[in-house]
Amino acid sequence: MSDFEPKIVGFFCNWCTATAADLAGTTRMQYPPNIRPIRVMCSGTVDPVYVIRALLNGADAVIVGGCRPGDCHYVSGNMKARRRMAILKTIMKSLGLAEDRVWLRWISAAEGPKFAKIAREMTEEIRKKGPSEMAGAWEA
Repeated sequence: MSDFEPKIVGFFCNWCTATAADLAGTTRMQYPPNIRPIRVMCSGTVDPVYVIRALLNGADAVIVGGCRPGDCHYVSGNMKARRRMAILKTIMKSLGLAEDRVWLRWISAAEGPKFAKIAREMTEEIRKKGPSEMAGAWEA
């Protein structure tokens, strides 16, 4: 398991978290390349089905990144994302699935260092946990 490299899918708000990821990259901050970013217009558009589908199709974890509360470009999209992810985690927990493989983080456009730090933390945490038990469950 020492050579296990996690696959992490990231659903990032176009206005904040995706911009922070761009900032981290352009300023050459070091963070692992394990996160596969998907740019969405708002974190509120991330349906829990997308998260489940990513996990079933081989992702070891999923991170949803959005604007800080009160700063959403679509007024309350990030609060919608927070509610959706809370419900998803409750369902996953009740089914005996590892709900800690789904992260929701608020990262504003100017927080490139914070993005890099969270990417490092998440990659290390998932590396310790090992491969997801949900990966490949879709075929079974």
